[in-house]
Amino acid sequence: MRRTTIGQQGSRTALPGPRGDKGGGVVPVLAFAGITVAVMQTLLVPVIKDLPSLLGTDPANATWVMTATLLAGAVATPIMGRLGDLHGKRRMLLASLAVMVVGSLICASTDELVVMIAGRALQGFAMGAIPLGIGIMRDVLPREKLGSAMALMSSSIGVGGGLALPAAALVAQHADWHALFLGSAALGVLAMTLTVLVVPEPPLRAPGRFDLVGALGLSLGLVCLLLPVTKGGDWGWSSPLTLGLIGASVVVLVLWGLFELRSPAPLVDLRTSARREVLLTNLVSIMVGVAFYAVSLVLPQLLQLPASTGYGLGQSMVVAGLCVAPLGLTMMFVAPLYARISARRGPKVSLMLGMLIIAIGYGAGLGLMSAAWQTVVIAVVLGAGIGLAYSSLPALIIGAVDASETGAANGLNTLMRSIGTSLSSAVIGMVLANTSVRMGAVDVPSMEGFRTSFMIATGAVLIGLVLAAFLPAQRPARPVLLASSAGDALTAAESAPAAAPVSAPERRTPAP
Repeated sequence: MRRTTIGQQGSRTALPGPRGDKGGGVVPVLAFAGITVAVMQTLLVPVIKDLPSLLGTDPANATWVMTATLLAGAVATPIMGRLGDLHGKRRMLLASLAVMVVGSLICASTDELVVMIAGRALQGFAMGAIPLGIGIMRDVLPREKLGSAMALMSSSIGVGGGLALPAAALVAQHADWHALFLGSAALGVLAMTLTVLVVPEPPLRAPGRFDLVGALGLSLGLVCLLLPVTKGGDWGWSSPLTLGLIGASVVVLVLWGLFELRSPAPLVDLRTSARREVLLTNLVSIMVGVAFYAVSLVLPQLLQLPASTGYGLGQSMVVAGLCVAPLGLTMMFVAPLYARISARRGPKVSLMLGMLIIAIGYGAGLGLMSAAWQTVVIAVVLGAGIGLAYSSLPALIIGAVDASETGAANGLNTLMRSIGTSLSSAVIGMVLANTSVRMGAVDVPSMEGFRTSFMIATGAVLIGLVLAAFLPAQRPARPVLLASSAGDALTAAESAPAAAPVSAPERRTPAP
């Protein structure tokens, strides 16, 4: 696979394709990096109820240990994607992993709440590795391998989260909880080493400079939006602080959008993002994020509640993690299936099929909550649907944007999934709290709350299915100018209007 760029005088210069001697290992290494950073989201789930005592604080403050990771990940994904487009995706991938390792080591060495929150924020910053990995795959892999590779990378969010639950539970049950962070640091170092040895640096660069003002504006707007979403249950949904932050987020994001529209090199190209295929794909991503996190919240609690409640399954922390693990494993195994469906019918069909399977899984789950094996069935069905849906999203985005925007566009799409998980956490957390029942000295989630949560997830999936139906079935191929450096890209952009049009064989066909 060779790429061309139009030079200053309109001549075409061949750019190097993927390194054949190393290409075979690129996909598993990038997928491993994605799984590694995804582990950070569920790393502390097995000990979340013990965090107040472990950190010597109250439950409201302890939740910041989880919230910090979420906020940092949401801010990092579009920013790191854009930096990768400008300065090299492999370089930014290594930077993301390095920040995660530093954060893990900080967390492993402290019991102080503030220091722990800072370390967890650094761990969350590594979420930018997901869109960077997808961008590298587009740049270095031949077209016939791209579909299944992107599917695996996109699914790594669920795979890492699913596999981390039983592993983290086992460590937390038999070792000091700080060992969780030492393990994540070791995973990060291994991912960095493999990336240096195996993954080439794509020569493609986007023109322009990094939009610092846009990055700061987006970060402030996201923090003002996600803070009340994640903490509204503690603060009160009608409290002045919650309403004030939501209002501030609206003002900041509107001003940020106006600035981005006037910027010659925006952090996020809002005109591209407003295209029907991009806008609808991002909206569907929110719905898939809601669906993915709902099962992650409900099943572990149902499995670990004591049988004396009348509906709890009385399983240990480790067994509960093992029952939920098929969610992530199934997501990984459906990647080849996605590639076949997408090659024949297109990513729109595979996305809609995935959403339909998710809806069936949640619908069946309403009546399959009375035994541990039934939760495994739910996890497998939902994993298959979420895996198909997640695998389709980057293909739809990549098929709608220029190669120089791959990192930023996929970063924004990953951000939409994060917003979906945040909304899911807030809404389902509120439902479970408001429907809880008193058992002895504590309040525990009720079966009514679990079923209501599943119905909310089903509703979100059906909304996503309707949105996906309006996606274009076929996208025409568009000429894309690729450059080996930011300077060459700028030259190409300036000279393109005067140059001869790219002939049909040289047009870049979007990945199916």
